[in-house]
Amino acid sequence: MRAVQFVHAPSIVSAGPGAAAAPGDVADAADRRRRAGRAYNGRVIYRRFGRTELPMPAFSCGGMRFQQSWNRQAAVTAASQRNLEAVVDRALALGVTHIETARGYGTSEAQLGPALARHPRDSFILQTKIVPTEDPADFERYFGESLQRLRVDHVDLLSMHGINNRVAFDRALRPRGCWEVADRLRRAGRARHVGFSTHAPTDLILAAIDSGRFDYVNLHYYYIFQDNGPALDAARRHDMGVFIISPSDKGGRLYRPPPRLRALCAPLSPMVFNDLFCLAHPEIHTLSLGAARPTDFDEHLQVLSLLDDPRPTLDPIIARLDAAYRAAVGEEFARDWRVGLREWDQLPGQINVRRILWLRNLVKAYDLLDFAQERYAAMSPEDNWVPGARAKTVDDRAMIDALPESPFRAQIPALLREAHALLDNPAAQPMP
Repeated sequence: MRAVQFVHAPSIVSAGPGAAAAPGDVADAADRRRRAGRAYNGRVIYRRFGRTELPMPAFSCGGMRFQQSWNRQAAVTAASQRNLEAVVDRALALGVTHIETARGYGTSEAQLGPALARHPRDSFILQTKIVPTEDPADFERYFGESLQRLRVDHVDLLSMHGINNRVAFDRALRPRGCWEVADRLRRAGRARHVGFSTHAPTDLILAAIDSGRFDYVNLHYYYIFQDNGPALDAARRHDMGVFIISPSDKGGRLYRPPPRLRALCAPLSPMVFNDLFCLAHPEIHTLSLGAARPTDFDEHLQVLSLLDDPRPTLDPIIARLDAAYRAAVGEEFARDWRVGLREWDQLPGQINVRRILWLRNLVKAYDLLDFAQERYAAMSPEDNWVPGARAKTVDDRAMIDALPESPFRAQIPALLREAHALLDNPAAQPMP
């Protein structure tokens, strides 16, 4: 695991998502937030979202799990709409003022439109995401459709959705590409800030950050996945907002933790531990909570009273988790297993060795079998979100020859076969 220095960043309380506040306004807003956020024990946490200057709540209301259907054209039932509206109402009552969705989230935008129309436009920060397209005119048209579904005349945050590979990167950033469309929309006031979301290898994320064109980034970073630490550092240097994607889901299906992980994280739940681990990084501003029902926020609120001094709580848990990891996979392997591993598209059979070994290690150390099998089932060289082939067949000699810098190259074919036997479950459902 990556060595991290945790430093608590002071919280910011602002008069609202759309405006800078005078000192008197800040005091009044703080009082309103305290009254609205009694479940926070009087402490609603906001952080400056990088150079956007938006007061970002420590938790965001992510719109991927509460929609009726992944089919954008599906009919919405009254019960589904009532539930979504209750989730939004609960979020805003708690001070979770950032609402996040995407064109690709089925009926999410269309359902959010009437739900958000019940609240003043300046009471929430709204983000949607659109995949960069080959023809930038399509990107602009899709953005217009998103505004119509959301029933707003602007979004606060517009993301290039899924800069996961070089094709998407080029569609976004090439001359006369989608970023130039987004920048024009920004200058017209229809999208206040432009960022990107990504599941890419860290090197490509760094290239997008270092382009200097984005105000914020949505990326993966959790206790079990710290590979994007260099991207956090780069975002801080560029004064970018940092939004963490699905920490409770992609961070290990922590709403259904195995008993071993619960024991290692005590006295916190694994979900609260992971929240605290992430928010103890001052360069991280918000964690997306994919709430499917109003009560899904409740457990997360426990972390807020711990943020002033996270180290006494975090350190013993991290020590136990690290020790369990080393004991499960071996000291040397725990330290160096990533060394010399090439990207999946540079390896025989396009096998994603890094992802497969990572999943194997998580099962060995923490019993995260359901999570690992779901992620393994989703893998495919054609999948832009969970890329690379599974280890159904391994050419030992070709794989060893392709990994000359790995200290474990001779062992990797056998480890891949072991991992495939562990992870390949025909009943596992690939999860988005």
